[in-house]
Amino acid sequence: MEWPACTNEYEKLVRRMSTPRVAIDNAVCPTATLVKVDSARRHGILLDAVQVLTDLNLSIKKAYISSDGKWFMDVFHVTDQQGNKLTDESVIKFIEQSLGSIHYERTNHSNDLTALELTGTDRVGLLSEVFAVLADLQCDVVEAKVWTHNGRIASLIYVKDCDSGSTIEDSQKINRIEVRLRNILKGDNDIRSAKTTVALSVMHTERRLHQMMFADRDYERTPILKFTSDSPVVTVQNWAERGYSVVNVQCKDRIKLLFDLVCNLTDMEYVVFHATINTNGDQAYLEFYIRHKDGTPISSEPERQRVIQCLKAAVERRASEGVRLELCTEDKQGLLAEVMRIFRENALNVTRAEISTIENMATNVFYVTDAIGNTADPKIIKSVRQLIGLSNLEVKELPLLCHQKEEREDQTVGGAVWLSIGSLVRRNLYNLGLIKSCS
Repeated sequence: MEWPACTNEYEKLVRRMSTPRVAIDNAVCPTATLVKVDSARRHGILLDAVQVLTDLNLSIKKAYISSDGKWFMDVFHVTDQQGNKLTDESVIKFIEQSLGSIHYERTNHSNDLTALELTGTDRVGLLSEVFAVLADLQCDVVEAKVWTHNGRIASLIYVKDCDSGSTIEDSQKINRIEVRLRNILKGDNDIRSAKTTVALSVMHTERRLHQMMFADRDYERTPILKFTSDSPVVTVQNWAERGYSVVNVQCKDRIKLLFDLVCNLTDMEYVVFHATINTNGDQAYLEFYIRHKDGTPISSEPERQRVIQCLKAAVERRASEGVRLELCTEDKQGLLAEVMRIFRENALNVTRAEISTIENMATNVFYVTDAIGNTADPKIIKSVRQLIGLSNLEVKELPLLCHQKEEREDQTVGGAVWLSIGSLVRRNLYNLGLIKSCS
């Protein structure tokens, strides 16, 4: 490592001590690549490490987290989206560099884009109205993510000015955007909780969505869609002798599950001192030993119940209810407003959406149900596809169906869940323009 000429020996020592040591090993485990991170502990560093791996759509099959005083070590067993070890040297190098710099604060500055943060009551046709307003105000939607949970909606929408092709800087136009979107989100009965904010930068889209829904207290709301057999099981107990609160989570395994749970524990100001993560088939088992930032465990029954509610919400927010539709077509002004209008006119409700634009091509993913949250009628889906274009809008399998199909086809493959996740991740990479084919 080269140091600036003005750096003294003490500063060099401090930097060496605070820089994480990263080791990536393909020899120890026959089925996964081991990623080891050894570093000084600080609040949020575990989340930053997990974020690096999940942003690459890597599957975390196992993990061991241990903290000793002010030092901690993480070991992750990861595979690529096909369920194989990591062999691409460029990916390995990127992981080493990214994990080696996680002590430095990073903000996601969206180049020449304006970020719109929206929260409110979900309803059929809401997104149709939102994108219609943006089209009317000459805002071009470049990226967006939409989550719904317990009747609430949170969305981060990145837009640029249609005329200049860059960030919206006109304060009057920004004010018009905020006012009109807030009026839509308010509707007839959400005057207090509907929020619209314009920002120039966001720390991390999915971390921010979790924060927005947490601040909106979605975990306290009455569920609109009932989670039955797939509902996560969360327990919290205190280990008085060691001064820890022990959190156990059992649920259906999926990509980014560990990220979602650690993200919410971090936002609730808890520190994870030790943890183990295991997967077996399509089930995930996670155990966390946590304390408050001041070193104390959970101290009351209301607090314990709140942690249980929040972690269940963290698992459920990304759950994909409904039929998965993928739209791939040439981008044009007002495209989303047109697509959402067709959804609304056919009584389809969007429960989750990921919208991106790559080189003038719109690659969007929507999960849709009928107006009351049930599975959409296949005839209506076919009609909608005909209106938008059969070759442009395709129906894709849901992750749950992928799990069941893989397990039926080959019972001898212990990691069937990872094959189905790999298929899902490949489609996500295709939607993001990172691969040329999702087959």
